[in-house]
Amino acid sequence: MLKKGIVTLSLMAALAAGSAVAQEEKVLHVYNWSDYIAEDTVASFEKETGIKVVYDVFDSNEVLEAKLLAGNTGFDVVVPSSDFLARQIQAGVFMTLDKSKLPNLSNMDSEVMTLLQDKDPDNAHSIPYLGGTTGIGFNPKKVAEVMGPDFKMDSWDAVLKPENLSKLSKCGVSFLNAPTEIFATVLHYTGKDSNSTSVADYKEAGKLLSTLRPYITYFHSSQYINDLANGDICVAIGWSGDVMQAAARAQEANNGVTVDYVIPKEGALIFYDMLAIPADAKHVENAHAFINYLMKPEVIAKVSNYVSYASGNKASLPLVDAAIRNNPNIYPTDEMKPKMFTLKVLPQKVNRELTRVWTKVKTGK
Repeated sequence: MLKKGIVTLSLMAALAAGSAVAQEEKVLHVYNWSDYIAEDTVASFEKETGIKVVYDVFDSNEVLEAKLLAGNTGFDVVVPSSDFLARQIQAGVFMTLDKSKLPNLSNMDSEVMTLLQDKDPDNAHSIPYLGGTTGIGFNPKKVAEVMGPDFKMDSWDAVLKPENLSKLSKCGVSFLNAPTEIFATVLHYTGKDSNSTSVADYKEAGKLLSTLRPYITYFHSSQYINDLANGDICVAIGWSGDVMQAAARAQEANNGVTVDYVIPKEGALIFYDMLAIPADAKHVENAHAFINYLMKPEVIAKVSNYVSYASGNKASLPLVDAAIRNNPNIYPTDEMKPKMFTLKVLPQKVNRELTRVWTKVKTGK
């Protein structure tokens, strides 16, 4: 009788757990980058599923990481960049995805998925959302006014040589508030390994950035979109899709501002931002449903068309606007690809030095 009672209680507990899953609250908490989804994506998902989405935004990997490592974020889906995701996986902050709940995985580009396995083996914890490059956004008219009509913005020289940036500062310069990316860019530009593990290399990069600091109007990872669109600044080290959004906003406003974007000829960072579920997520079923929804070709193509970022969804490509699909600043050419680089997980001692030097650069002290 005792054994039978234990079996009965175990069965009841299992049934209760299954019922809890089935009756999961129709709510989903999403934490994504700012300006990084189509206008109707969330509303369409809510209409299709009946799940209410609470949608919050951030504008730096560092902000997201601090929340994830602190725990109890309250978020069900987050969107870290792949290099940050790799070290966050090591810290155990994400749950393993249940791929049986993600039938739209078949739409993804197998080459992209394989490429990302060095960050997330077997793609166990994440799915690529969107990707882009880190390059230079600029206002051609204002640049010509301060630099002369023959000055070219096709090299990192334009923004990483003090003699150039000092002139460009007259019309406003923004750098991303993304230390890992800025340091990797400077290292690449100076002929060093963009993922160097030498503390000395970061000190040297910091010296170069310190010479540029007086000419940088501000460090921010989203403000530059509107400022470029409005003509309030003329140059930004920024993300490809963000700069193209600025160009689109300026065109819509018909304000006489033109915004261009370039991958410098020396090459640049190429990145993917990933969809992942925190280990302490409270709405796991809904999180899988949202990720699966974003892998629908027609859904992610709409997002790509709206935010001007590439996706790792091969099935969506025919639905992406030709102006985006064929843009070499969104999908780098075969000639440019060997010059592009990705970010790797850095040793903790390097991260500490990077953070210390970055703080010094930003404060000018």
